[in-house]
Amino acid sequence: MSLPCLCVLALLAAPPAAAQRRDPEREIGPTVAERSAAQYRFERFVVSSPDGMRRWRVNLGIPRDAPPPGGFPVFWMLDGNAALAEFDDALLDELAAHQPQVLVFVGYDNQKRVDTAARTRDYTPVASERDDGKALTSVGGGADAFLDVLESEIRPQVARRAPIDPRRQTLWGHSFGGLFTLHALYTRHRAFQTYAAASPSLWWHEGFLLGEPEQRFIASDTGRCARVLLMLGGGERNPDYSGRDMRNPRVAAHMKCVTCVPPDSAVRLAERLDQVPGLEVHYREFPGLTHGPMLRASLLYALHVVAGIPDHSGQPRS
Repeated sequence: MSLPCLCVLALLAAPPAAAQRRDPEREIGPTVAERSAAQYRFERFVVSSPDGMRRWRVNLGIPRDAPPPGGFPVFWMLDGNAALAEFDDALLDELAAHQPQVLVFVGYDNQKRVDTAARTRDYTPVASERDDGKALTSVGGGADAFLDVLESEIRPQVARRAPIDPRRQTLWGHSFGGLFTLHALYTRHRAFQTYAAASPSLWWHEGFLLGEPEQRFIASDTGRCARVLLMLGGGERNPDYSGRDMRNPRVAAHMKCVTCVPPDSAVRLAERLDQVPGLEVHYREFPGLTHGPMLRASLLYALHVVAGIPDHSGQPRS
């Protein structure tokens, strides 16, 4: 797989002018985690890999109300910096008024909204080749190692800091994060009870996750019981590529990557998973939305389903 396959899908889904303006790695500004909120208090901790080369920043939102007898449900978010930027006081108030969640924003220890290189490493289930014009190098493939970090390093710290209900936990991810969420479902279906996969990058490594991993999961009989939210933007299912500059080798190579799976792959996957005993599968398509805006829309919709707040998925950030 060539270098352009690592680009953010939003660059393809957006019109050319918007694609040029968008910088997925732009820095985030102040968030609700940096100020006192009426309904939530925030803590932050950092987890490092054993070699000290990788650092994950976790922002933790803990309801101020007394916990229910079994503890608070937990809502885990990948691309934690980007997810945190979508929260405001009004959203926290709604969560507190409906079904308060412990909010776990798992990001990287920097101010980038999205850390492309780090998430490519952590969220992809198998390594793929990148062509930098000089040599082929292997990238990605760290999903299992990152799952270990979530379960053995981050989850115990969350449990020490907040009263949580281990039987009510949701994992949400967008793009590569959506791919990772499905990988977690396939390989550790007891780790979470709801798997919210938004705009999953099913094209990774020529549709790897749609092959043997899916078949093995469907064929296994291990008492699975989970809810799956699979979400896609209508602009992703029926993208307009007419403005793409196919003379640009980078664009042409990336187009080859993302079109290696059919545009209806997500809805067909939902149909197949819906036949698996023990799974409760919901597919939601957002008319007109392209890849980038799906981060916010899918996050708000997942909170609507899980926590019962009003559905704000169609409302842009004010």
